Amino acid sequence: MSHRHTIHAQHYGWDNSLAPVARITPGQSLEFEVQDASGGQFSPASVAADVGGLDFARVNPVAGPVYIEGAEPGDILKVTVLSFAPSGWGWTANIPGFGLLADEFKEPALHLWRYDEWALSPCAFGPWARVPLKPFAGTIGVAPAQPGCHSVVPPRRVGGNMDLRDIACGSELHLPVEVAGALFSVGDTHAAQGDGEVCGTALESPMRVALRFDLIKRRPLAFPRLLTSGPVVRHLDGRGYLTTTGIGPDLMVAARDAVRSMIDWLGREYGIAAIDAYLLCSVCGDLRISEIVDMPNWTVSFYFPRIALE
Repeated sequence: MSHRHTIHAQHYGWDNSLAPVARITPGQSLEFEVQDASGGQFSPASVAADVGGLDFARVNPVAGPVYIEGAEPGDILKVTVLSFAPSGWGWTANIPGFGLLADEFKEPALHLWRYDEWALSPCAFGPWARVPLKPFAGTIGVAPAQPGCHSVVPPRRVGGNMDLRDIACGSELHLPVEVAGALFSVGDTHAAQGDGEVCGTALESPMRVALRFDLIKRRPLAFPRLLTSGPVVRHLDGRGYLTTTGIGPDLMVAARDAVRSMIDWLGREYGIAAIDAYLLCSVCGDLRISEIVDMPNWTVSFYFPRIALE
């Protein structure tokens, strides 16, 4: 499929004063050249020591912004994901001070991945696992109405770094428009990620992504919403799951307990070092709220796909 052209320009914050790098009309599609989340600071030759030198002013760049003619505050920007062209390499890192268990995993770690960018067959994680791949865009959104430059790192009402792994090929994302033209940008592409992205990074991988843009006029939307084109976990369901839980009155504590228990299980039963299990959980395990009504305690579960281990 041909697209109007490819967007290469990158920026590092949501800012409604940025000049658009392209203007399109509803119904048109564009291809975006997306850098990895390090902004090109990591390469296939990087080592763990490079994590300590990461320049955080350059992380999570996004390609854009793009002005959609006719988009006005109160409209919905409909973004349809047409295709991904992955690069065939990526990385997962433990960045000190970042992640669900940052206080327990304090040393930098870096795992480099190689995968078949055409077949997208499961990718080896050392001798322990083969991870099914599912490319998606971790950061995707439009400019907020509030003036100034806002960090790309936290997600927002207008989208951004949502790390919602089902914004994959065929999905349709609806974003609330807050400024004229919407000023759309996309970045942080992943070849795989578990729900929760618990160590703070996924299989971070540069790639090209093609998107189509449409408008739903005068339809205020409180937060982003998503329509998927089919099942979202079937590629992981074939062998069932290892499942751990955390139970208590604090969802964050329960989430940490569930992940910690899975790391321990993977270590004891499969001989995977704790730091490697932590990275692996971030790439292909799913953190879920299983129960939030039986006060005073809630149940958080962590699901690890057995297919990755067999």
